[in-house]
Amino acid sequence: MDPSLKLPEPPSELAELSTQLCTRIVNAIAEQGPLPFDRYMAMALYEPGLGYYVNGLHKFGRDGDFVTAPEQGQLFAAALATTLNEVGNAIGPDWVLMEAGPGSGALARDLLQLLNQPPRQYLLLEPSAALREVQAATLADLPDALKRRIEWIAAPPTDGFKGALVANEVIDALPVSRFEITEAGFQELAVQVDGNRLNWTHRVPGERLLSAVQHLLDQMPEVLPKGFRSEVCVDLPDWFKTITAPLQTGLALMIDYGYPRAEYYRAERSDGTLVAHYRHRAHFDPFVWPGLTDLSAFVDFTALAEAALDVQMEVAGFTSQAGFVLGSGVIQRLEQSRNEIERLELAGELKKLTLPGEMGEKFKVMALSRNLDLTLDAFGISDQTHRL
Repeated sequence: MDPSLKLPEPPSELAELSTQLCTRIVNAIAEQGPLPFDRYMAMALYEPGLGYYVNGLHKFGRDGDFVTAPEQGQLFAAALATTLNEVGNAIGPDWVLMEAGPGSGALARDLLQLLNQPPRQYLLLEPSAALREVQAATLADLPDALKRRIEWIAAPPTDGFKGALVANEVIDALPVSRFEITEAGFQELAVQVDGNRLNWTHRVPGERLLSAVQHLLDQMPEVLPKGFRSEVCVDLPDWFKTITAPLQTGLALMIDYGYPRAEYYRAERSDGTLVAHYRHRAHFDPFVWPGLTDLSAFVDFTALAEAALDVQMEVAGFTSQAGFVLGSGVIQRLEQSRNEIERLELAGELKKLTLPGEMGEKFKVMALSRNLDLTLDAFGISDQTHRL
């Protein structure tokens, strides 16, 4: 670990969990040679029993490693509900809502209470048994009539449905491949054992990564300099195809931090966007406390739009989270506050969701439609589709 990080030591039992995961990673390197970074990231996040998202440790809220928009209060859900109400109205009472990666369950809880016409089914796409327990506890106090609409699923349903898909901070956790522009062209960044720690090394890129990087380099307005490092999610098209396959008619809402491609791969962003979160501390060493640390990368929203077009979906809107929240009209909730305390709480929540220094510009919202001709009010203030 870089001594300048000054991260707190975990309790001994958690350190042991991380050590077990490190042992598996080191054994994989001994058997296979340096691991492509996407393989390492997949193990760090999803290795059965040990990975960050499957080991049963609390992730969300102020006692976890990060706070997502739904944990800020109900304004974020209220903004999403505005658009989902439009979808429900267009489709009718049998509409279905699927949420991928439901996190703590806070968004599902709030949406079910805020939607004018709750969906006939609310599908929670969550393969992790540990996270299902967290979500069930969050949803426990809902009225029985709403709880009966909830169903947990481990994979997208095989039967098609009409309705909506929501994925909030899901794509950033998909494993990414890392690459570097070198004198000899671009090389894939991999993970090796260096003394008593994990570290970076190079390897010849595979065909999928070679094709993906060449595609984005061909679109860049400038030649990227030697030493430029970044990442690409080669699995994004297949993931998007799989998750949207059941959506026969409706809308997919994707919310995450990211950039259009031309901004993502700017020369000055010379070390990419990969970031680690540990105990509410962000840092840039992905090899510290595997299994106890969240790893994520910003989303290339141009790549997401391309993936949608490949499966006959259209971009129905793209904007910043600030533009989306303000365009949804939720500011009216401040004007309707019951008292000064509630107004101040809502104002603080609104600032976190919309200010550039908070979540307002870093996070983006993309709406992708299939067989649904609908003008969405939330993108009326600041539709930025032209930036893609």
